[in-house]
Amino acid sequence: MRARVLLCLLGAVCLLTGCDVTRSAAPGVPVGENVGEDGADRPAWLDPAVERLEAELVAEYGEARWAAAKRGLGQVARFWRPGDGDADRFASFVRTNFGGTQAQVDEMFARFERLFEQLDGHLNEIVLALRRQTDLDVGPIAPFDRVFAAYDPGAHLADDFFENKLAFVVLLNFPLTTLETRLTEGASWSRRQWAETRLAERFGTRVPAAATQAVGEATAAAEQYIAGYNIWMHHLVGDAGAADGERLFPPGLRLLSHWNLRDEIKAQYSDPDGLPRQRLIQQVMDRIVTQTIPAVVVDNPHVDWDPVSNRVTPAAVADTDSPPPSDLVVVDDREPDTRYERLLATFRAATLVDPHSPAAPTLIARRFDESREIPEARVRRMFEEVLTSPLLGRIAVVIESRLGRPLEPFDIWYNGFRPRGAYTEAELDRIVSARYPTAAAYQEDIPNLLGQLGFAPDRAASLAENILVEPARGSGHAWGGAMRSARTHLRTRVESTGMNYKGFNIAVHEMGHNVEQTFSLERVDHTLLRSVPNTAFTEALAFVFQARDLELLGLSAPTAENRALETLDSFWSTCEIAAVALVDMAVWHWMYDHPDATAAELREATLGVARDVWNRYFAAVIGTRDVVLLGVYSHMIDSMLYLPDYPIGYMIASQIEEQMARAGAIGPEFERMTTFGSLAPDLWMENATGAPVGPAALIASTERALAAIGEAADGP
Repeated sequence: MRARVLLCLLGAVCLLTGCDVTRSAAPGVPVGENVGEDGADRPAWLDPAVERLEAELVAEYGEARWAAAKRGLGQVARFWRPGDGDADRFASFVRTNFGGTQAQVDEMFARFERLFEQLDGHLNEIVLALRRQTDLDVGPIAPFDRVFAAYDPGAHLADDFFENKLAFVVLLNFPLTTLETRLTEGASWSRRQWAETRLAERFGTRVPAAATQAVGEATAAAEQYIAGYNIWMHHLVGDAGAADGERLFPPGLRLLSHWNLRDEIKAQYSDPDGLPRQRLIQQVMDRIVTQTIPAVVVDNPHVDWDPVSNRVTPAAVADTDSPPPSDLVVVDDREPDTRYERLLATFRAATLVDPHSPAAPTLIARRFDESREIPEARVRRMFEEVLTSPLLGRIAVVIESRLGRPLEPFDIWYNGFRPRGAYTEAELDRIVSARYPTAAAYQEDIPNLLGQLGFAPDRAASLAENILVEPARGSGHAWGGAMRSARTHLRTRVESTGMNYKGFNIAVHEMGHNVEQTFSLERVDHTLLRSVPNTAFTEALAFVFQARDLELLGLSAPTAENRALETLDSFWSTCEIAAVALVDMAVWHWMYDHPDATAAELREATLGVARDVWNRYFAAVIGTRDVVLLGVYSHMIDSMLYLPDYPIGYMIASQIEEQMARAGAIGPEFERMTTFGSLAPDLWMENATGAPVGPAALIASTERALAAIGEAADGP
């Protein structure tokens, strides 16, 4: 359930290579007379030319423009290559394009801002069109559809803008900044200064189009692999607490890994007979992570599978009208490490960018220092603060008491604190499908839903007009616009029998993304500042909506007790996803340490990391060691270090919830926060809530919640 970001134009380069730069070179890359920071040739005449032109510009425009001239010339020289022109071409470019007066700079800024909005926006629309068949549940996918989906029409634009010198115009006139500068000085900057910084960041690296396209192709292939990774649950048979051969799940139930499998575990807590199903799903997850799952059972309703014995047989029952293919061979052969091949492919594509990103020479550094603007060490400390808190053990005791049995590994997804526990999944499905038989029915109800969340009628109506609801092929996502005339897209699964509760829960989450995407584009003062600081923030804002899904159905009241229990749920969920994120982070470090690894070696390394993280944080509270479930998340395969955004998002959501409670409103506060734009994370959070990003609010609210429900026992 992630918000899709713009994977085109220069936004693609910003996402894939990062936006920030510093003056330091990549380790092992010399910076000398003839070699640039990214290893490219550096003309010998360049430095003397810079000195002469600096003096010339100061003489023409005055000492007041000296700092700007020195900075701009240095930034252009940093990326100028022999193919960009000789000394005369360099001098001519500088004389023609340097903004010698503030009026010239203002005009240049306004023009670039307007045109980049158009470029970003229209290319985003093209990407949406190219991916329609693979992203939406609108019919079969042909081989050429996958080629269209993997094509990035913006892959060559960064190259083109260096070739035609537009990138150099920006670098000559607007400042590249370091993360340290933004974090230490950004609070005193004007909105215009921040917008200029974001403009220059678009050209903070010079990545060849071939590398950008390779990343796009690898991630598209991984996304398509994950989007089709369904398990037909009626065809699971086995003895995980049930009679031999008994079918524990209803016909037609097709669950996507990992999202729907995890959510089905959550759904079974409301069923007194749900334990055997939860145990069976855990077996399925173990098979997926270890790659011992038979290849033939993936998205195949024509075979029966016992996940415990791992035996596959022809389906003894039918729950699809489609006949089995004539060439179907029912064998137990395991999937040949495809999961880890896809992960390796994204890693190898990312390394093609590394040499061209000297300030952040790994995808890890680009994700944390540049995309999130929160250093990895700080993020790790935040995760460990919640995972090592005694609150984890105390909540485990509460869960065990509520379940009336010892905890099992899948209980990391316990959601019995939420009000939905009063309803079975089947009951919730009936309620939701009756209300939303089609995607269009949900579309029509958006103004009502937003009104219940505290948005004024006129604001709810205008927001609804900007959201287009579509049936997702995968689990669901939100895709924002990149120009003010574009609509946002809400994708969720809608079965032939109507939207089920899982689809509704996802839709409410994605609607939170859509509202943020609308406000942070339509109502921000500079389109160069559109969006929020990083993905964790939009996830946090979406969590605010998602936590109220039952209230939106009229099935729960926002009582003090319910709020306390939801806080316990948030802390437990934060710990679970923080551990998953630590696995994701460790696996990427392992790949960088073992760049020539095979898929089999990566599989074993991932399993080792998953067991280690589990043993460190969950073995004591769950009572079981060497569990691999933390490696099941599909984001690990198709989203390139996306997972840390979720636990950060839970922490931010807790801070936002407290602020909304203080203000006594969701709608107006949501709008106020999301119109601040993509400034530094702590700066955004201090404006929104008065405190920097961190787990303090979540920990404090969890302490209060445990006291409110009368819990006093210490954990194990």
